[in-house]
Amino acid sequence: MSFMDKFEGALEKTLVPLSIKLNSQRHIGAVRDAFILAFPLTMAGSLILLLNFAVLSPDGFIASLLNLESIFPNLAEAQNIFSPVVRGTNDVLSIFIVFMIARNLTETYKQDSLLGGLTAISTFFILYPPYQNVEGANYLATQYIGAQGLFVAMIVGLLVGEIFSRLSLNKRLKIKMPEQVPPAVARSFSVLIPIILILMLFSVINYVVTLFFPDGINQLIYSLIQAPLTNIGGNVFAVIILALVSNMLWVLGIHGPNTIAAIRDPIFSPMGIENLNYIAEKGTTWGVPYPINWGSMNDGFANYGGSGMTLGLLIAVFLVSKRKDYRNIAKLSFAPGLFNINEPVVFGLPIVLNPIMIIPFVLTPVINILIGYFFIVSEIIPPIGYSVPWTTPGPLIPFLGTGGSWGALAVGFLCLGVSVLTYMPFVLATNKAAVKMEEMENAQDATSVEA
Repeated sequence: MSFMDKFEGALEKTLVPLSIKLNSQRHIGAVRDAFILAFPLTMAGSLILLLNFAVLSPDGFIASLLNLESIFPNLAEAQNIFSPVVRGTNDVLSIFIVFMIARNLTETYKQDSLLGGLTAISTFFILYPPYQNVEGANYLATQYIGAQGLFVAMIVGLLVGEIFSRLSLNKRLKIKMPEQVPPAVARSFSVLIPIILILMLFSVINYVVTLFFPDGINQLIYSLIQAPLTNIGGNVFAVIILALVSNMLWVLGIHGPNTIAAIRDPIFSPMGIENLNYIAEKGTTWGVPYPINWGSMNDGFANYGGSGMTLGLLIAVFLVSKRKDYRNIAKLSFAPGLFNINEPVVFGLPIVLNPIMIIPFVLTPVINILIGYFFIVSEIIPPIGYSVPWTTPGPLIPFLGTGGSWGALAVGFLCLGVSVLTYMPFVLATNKAAVKMEEMENAQDATSVEA
């Protein structure tokens, strides 16, 4: 028996039963299905994002490759046409998610799911950072209605869905209207008391939180995540730690790169600038003062397809997965993933709260950072010193970032191959988990029919 067979067997014995148990749990299911239902919108937003930043942005990969700005001098202005699509999809993702989690959870209790979801949206904005007064006008910050607010959205959706359902089951809290009252009105009054109690409860929670953190619970959670990372220095261990934290946040539904940006950028941006100044003087990336930094390690070797090295996951799905849903999502996600946009696969597969996919999603980038580190410190390939557009397809990043080193291109493809091999056994494990879940559901259906 080969090592791969033994590894797959170990995964089947450990992760598959865990995955089945978690996926059948109502709260996990509510979150999972919320992200799946949001997939068409995130997919549309990602495709428009790809168009805007890879084609219409003058420094985008395709625009740079074809020198489109010289052909269309006003190319960047075309981005304004499609920007509203992104604002209406990915940029308001937390609102979709908080509604659907509460709705899905309320449905499992057979209560009014629509009003449960609407109550969750109301609660989400009760806890949202307060208005900012600028020159006499109130403005609501949009920072936390997109991916960066997903963690709070999930918590609110689960709490509201659970509390709403429990209170709705209490007959003493129901207001019964006469039969001649229109159904929609009677429906609203039936759960009016639970809604009032929920809004009052979260208003009190928000008041207590803002006594200590005036910017609200979103900023509190952001501070709790940011504080432990403020003293990280610029070395390979710092890159690995930040990569681990960033990807762990993603699997919790928090936009990892955005969350750690306040820590990462002040540390590594000056290094990148000094490297570019050195290259401008010497004409080579050999000998740059900071060969190990975020751009050269994570972006250069461990971010193909986006966070989690998910280009490797998509290829692994094409190679070994028999699940139609996985293959269909992979087909739709491949074009954005090629240019390092991976919201479709993160939220569509999903990877968020997926007990099997969490492991390779977090560990694959670490493996590839170490591979890139080995080849650079061994001076087999030059360090990555040039800034490369973030939409550049994976293995081309080290090639262009080193000024055209064919060895760096080979290492890029090596990292991609390693990521495919790392994801493969986990993709196979999800296939087996899906088969067992289907068998369990069929058995339950058969039992229900007999009963």
